[in-house]
Amino acid sequence: MTQDVDPAPVAKAEAKAGAGDVAGRRGWSARVAAAATAREPARAAVLGAPVDHSLSPVLHGAAYARLGLAVRYTAIHCEPVGLPAMLARLRTEPGWLGVSLTMPLKTVVLDLLDEVDPTAAAIGAVNTVVVGADGHLRGDNTDVAGITFALRRVTDRTPRQPMIIGAGGTARAAVAALAIAGCPQTAVVARRPEAAAELAEVGERLGIAVTGLPWELLATGLPAGPDLVVATTPAGATDPLARRRWPATSPLIELLYHPWPTALAATAYRAGARVAGGLEILAGQAVGQVAHFTGHDVPAGVLFTAGQAALEQRASPPPPGDDHATAHP
Repeated sequence: MTQDVDPAPVAKAEAKAGAGDVAGRRGWSARVAAAATAREPARAAVLGAPVDHSLSPVLHGAAYARLGLAVRYTAIHCEPVGLPAMLARLRTEPGWLGVSLTMPLKTVVLDLLDEVDPTAAAIGAVNTVVVGADGHLRGDNTDVAGITFALRRVTDRTPRQPMIIGAGGTARAAVAALAIAGCPQTAVVARRPEAAAELAEVGERLGIAVTGLPWELLATGLPAGPDLVVATTPAGATDPLARRRWPATSPLIELLYHPWPTALAATAYRAGARVAGGLEILAGQAVGQVAHFTGHDVPAGVLFTAGQAALEQRASPPPPGDDHATAHP
């Protein structure tokens, strides 16, 4: 169930407060985490299908080690059909702090929760479920916080003419992040006009104007004007664009992280543009999840370093269809 609250001002207030505000609201899961011991650790997990190559256990493990908390975070294979039963476990089994979700669970879960954060409801996706007293389940979306973290890495100004490439699920989080940053508008380059129209509806709920542009616009390179580009497309989709000239005045946020750098990121790097990759976004969103689960902040650099080390140990790219090559939990 969601509260009848306008998500735009709520989202902006949450962004202004930051993860520290979450840390100040020590809830049920935070008390469970504080009381956990090595013999009886608290539990959390990432759910998805596939989920074997998820970096989330690495990132969360580094966070809980840094915080000195006895939290066991694992990866659990979960198809959409099995999600209700998994949520029932969270409600009834002791020791659960919450779970991270990958697609398509982020949308399936919406009607299965007791409460959904207004911003998550506005974009229609939840990536974090937090367990409360008496099995109360609240859904949040820290993907938005991850993109916001990346945005701060590439620019210290509010973009006036941002552009999002792609119109899938992660583009929704990008629209929300731009709205939180105070951007009045954004362009979206999409293959499907109907997908851009759906993003326009999301933008309307969040207080940002979204203008859809045809994919063919990129055939001759990035058009003049964007002071930020957020690439949310699957691997290889922007490779033709990467062969074109890239303006140094257009910072890039690339949601892919493995293999890195992508062709587009390499082009932007060579042009002198500032670039943030998917691993930074993944670390940023995990920081938000840790805060929700435990009530504690942890530096994003701790998680980023752990994730980078894990990627260096992987000799081959993830299997086809593994969305953990992008900035999902």
